[in-house]
Amino acid sequence: MNFSKYLRFAVVGACALASCKGGPPTATKPGKYSSTTGIEYNTEEGMKVADYQGIPEGPGLVFIEGGRTVLGTQEEDVTMSHDNIERTVTIASFYMDEAEVANIHWLEYLHFVRKDSSEEIYQRALPDTTVWARELSFNDPYVDYYLRYPGFRYFPVVGVSWLQANDYCTWRTSKVNERLAMDSDDGGGSSKGGGLFGKKKNKDGDAAEGTDAAGGVKISIENGNTLPNYRLPTEAEWEYAAQALIGTQEVGNENQENKRIYPWDGRQVRNPYGKNMGTFLANFKRGRGDYAGIAGSLNDGAMITEYVYAYPPNDYGLYNMSGNVNEWVQDIYRPLSFEDVEDLNPFRRNGFLDPSEKYDKKNYQSLIDDHVRVYKGGSWKDVAYWLSPGTRRFMAEDSATAAIGFRCAMINAGSNK
Repeated sequence: MNFSKYLRFAVVGACALASCKGGPPTATKPGKYSSTTGIEYNTEEGMKVADYQGIPEGPGLVFIEGGRTVLGTQEEDVTMSHDNIERTVTIASFYMDEAEVANIHWLEYLHFVRKDSSEEIYQRALPDTTVWARELSFNDPYVDYYLRYPGFRYFPVVGVSWLQANDYCTWRTSKVNERLAMDSDDGGGSSKGGGLFGKKKNKDGDAAEGTDAAGGVKISIENGNTLPNYRLPTEAEWEYAAQALIGTQEVGNENQENKRIYPWDGRQVRNPYGKNMGTFLANFKRGRGDYAGIAGSLNDGAMITEYVYAYPPNDYGLYNMSGNVNEWVQDIYRPLSFEDVEDLNPFRRNGFLDPSEKYDKKNYQSLIDDHVRVYKGGSWKDVAYWLSPGTRRFMAEDSATAAIGFRCAMINAGSNK
C-alpha cells in the first residue's frame, strides 16, 4: 500500500474519532464514518445507519419522567389485605395515555378489525355491553346505547376484559406503525395489510421488519421509524404515574418531602381552591346510594361514567387516574408481590415464584390463580377509599364489568432514564 493510501486512511480515522466537527458521536449524530473502524457508513461496503432524530411521537401519549418513589398504600388499610406495603423503588421514564381509552377509540378498533380481519376476531373484540344489565335495576338503556350512541363517544369504554385490552394494544401498535411507515422516507409510499396482528413476529416474539408492496423496508427497529409496542402499564408504572409527585418537588431538592393520598394535594376529595372550591376532583360514589349529589346542586355530576377529560389532570397531565373507571394493568395478582419483585421497574409476571398451586381455588378457599390480573384506580361505583393509587384489587383476565376500563403505556426507547 503506497503512502497516499496510508495517509487517506489516517485522515478518515482521525475524522471518525473527532467526528470532524468536534465532540463525540451520538445516536442522532453518528457521523459519516465508524469511530472504531473508520469505514464509511451507508456505502456498499459499510453498514446502513439510518437518520434518527429520536422516538417518533405516539398519538395520545404523554411523557412520564421516572425516578425514585415510595409505592404502597398511603391510607389506612381498612380491608386488612396488607398486599401493598410501602417500599422504595425506581421506575424508568415511560409514556402513558393522557386519558382512558374511550368508546370512539374502541369503535375505530372494531371498524378496522371487521375490515381487515376475520369475523371470529371481530366477535372476540366486541365489549360485553350486558355488564350494565342488572336484575333489580333499570340500566337497560346503557346496554344498547352506552358504546355506540354519539353522546357517549368520549366516555371510557367498559365491558372489556384484560385479554381484550391486550388485543387492542397489539392492534394499535400495528396501526400506528403502519401510519408512520406511510409517512416515512423509507416507507415506500402506501402500505398494505393491517389486520389485528398486522406485523409478523420473529422467533423471540418481537415485531419483525415489514415490507411494502414493492419489497422496500417499511418499518424496522434499526431505522428508528417505528414506535415500541403499546401495552398495558405495569402496576408500578400506573401507581407511580397516578401519584404524580413530580408536582411536589422543588428544583435541586433530592428529598421526597411530600406524599399524596390521591393524585392531588391534600387529604380530601374536594377542590380546596378558588371558584371551584368544594367541587369533587374525581368521579366516585359518595356513599350508599349517592352517586352524584342532589338535583340542582349535583357535585361530581355523573351517575355513571364521565367524559374522559373531565376533572383536573394530575401533575403529569393525566386525566382520571382516580375514579371514573378502574383500569387494568399488566401484572398478575399475588398478595405478596411487594416482597418478591425487584426494586427497579418492579413487575409481577406469570409462572415465576409463588405458584398458583399454593392457592386452593378448586375448593373455593381462594380466588387466586395464574389468570387473575390487577386493576387500580377506583371508579364511578366505588367509594373514595379506592381512589388512592396504592389500593389494588384483582379479577379474572377474561372477565369484564361496567366499572373497569384501561389506558395504554409505552417504554421510553433509546433512553437510560
